[in-house]
Amino acid sequence: MPTSLDDAIHPIDAAAVMALLPTRPRLLAIGEPTHGVDTVLDVRNEVFRHLVEHEEYRTITLESSCLMGLAVDDYITSATGTFDDVMEQGFSHGWGKCTGNRDLVRWMREYNDGRPASEMLHFAGFDGPMEMESALSPRDPLTRLHAYLVEWIDPGLMPVGAEALSRLLGEDERWQDPNAMMDPSQSIGQSAEAVNLRIHADDLVSLLDMHVPHLLAVTSRDAVDRARLYGRTAVGLLRYHHAMADASPARMGRLCGLRDSMMAENLLALAGRAPTLAHAHNSHLQRQLSSMQIWGGPIEWWSAGALVSSALEEEYAFVPTALGTIRGHGVGVPPSGTVEGLLYSVGRDRFVVDARALSAEFEPRVSPWFGYAPMDPGQVREHDAVLFVRDAL
Repeated sequence: MPTSLDDAIHPIDAAAVMALLPTRPRLLAIGEPTHGVDTVLDVRNEVFRHLVEHEEYRTITLESSCLMGLAVDDYITSATGTFDDVMEQGFSHGWGKCTGNRDLVRWMREYNDGRPASEMLHFAGFDGPMEMESALSPRDPLTRLHAYLVEWIDPGLMPVGAEALSRLLGEDERWQDPNAMMDPSQSIGQSAEAVNLRIHADDLVSLLDMHVPHLLAVTSRDAVDRARLYGRTAVGLLRYHHAMADASPARMGRLCGLRDSMMAENLLALAGRAPTLAHAHNSHLQRQLSSMQIWGGPIEWWSAGALVSSALEEEYAFVPTALGTIRGHGVGVPPSGTVEGLLYSVGRDRFVVDARALSAEFEPRVSPWFGYAPMDPGQVREHDAVLFVRDAL
């Protein structure tokens, strides 16, 4: 236990972060309190480079579509496509425009150039293929899983044909109608076609699982893992669309929980392959129950971090990022009684601090900008450490 705040503060590098953790985690999660701030992304990139060079981490995964992220991984491992195309088509939520993400992909491609496959870095998205206002059709992951199984398994074992799947899927626009997010009656997620698709998706995933030894022998571990990604994404999307058609008061909480459940499944799959750095909003990675105030009242759900932590235990570590000021958004010098105010008073630009040293009783910070979520003073000592950036651009 540090005896003073000075004893608890360290420069941001992999060694300093690892020294504050009880064990070397399979999944190290670094959170951010807002999105799209390049100063925060620069710190993340710096930590990842240190992890690669000194801790043998080889994978980074971001809060971006798990399906779109496949294009980024193909680019950094085999130079498939062009840089500009992959930054546009390989990220959801518009994250491909962020300078920090562009710098990350360039560095990973340069690092991999000329290296054997066993030493290459990998990129993944771990979010579901959805935005705030809608979720994609399950067509892409479901048909890709089906095509993989048709190619490598006896066709007589297939529970459904490609034409039947296409008929049930119908037009993608029906699934992706943005009106369905606010109006359950506009969702087709509980239609007869959607219910049948959920059954077929479950059957296809089961068929994949039953034939893994054969599939590993005739394809590869990477191919099987990608097929599993297609399967859990198709199932997750069908569950999500089913919940969108639910008119009960539990609807929004269930949607948030389903999204984070999909995130958790993807994170566990990645951690099962290799030590991984995850980066997302603090709220998706925290161990505590998540909550949000919406038009219908407060809702609660378990975040991806809480779900992953319950599975990995000490092999999961969460280090949130706290910010002092955010230029251009009206987030000025934090009040002295807040967590951020104490860290701001240290006077250093950026550092990592042992969360156990933050033992004072803090007052909550109120953000003037809706896009920034200050640290919850009731949770701060439950984190493994805290990254602090004094002034963010």
